[in-house]
Amino acid sequence: MAARKPFLLRIDPEVLEALQRWARDDLRSLNGQIEFLLRRALQAEGRARREEGGGGPRPRPARPR
Repeated sequence: MAARKPFLLRIDPEVLEALQRWARDDLRSLNGQIEFLLRRALQAEGRARREEGGGGPRPRPARPR
């Protein structure tokens, strides 16, 4: 895994509280939970780097007409 970079995040207190509860429920640190959710969102949108196989981003799905 690549080196981690510190990053300041301004967040609504209610969102932070909900994330803290969720992290606690999943036995993760708050930082780990945020990173997990961001990675999952990137994968869902086809924007995550592919670990194996080919390089480059996945093609975007076609828009409905």
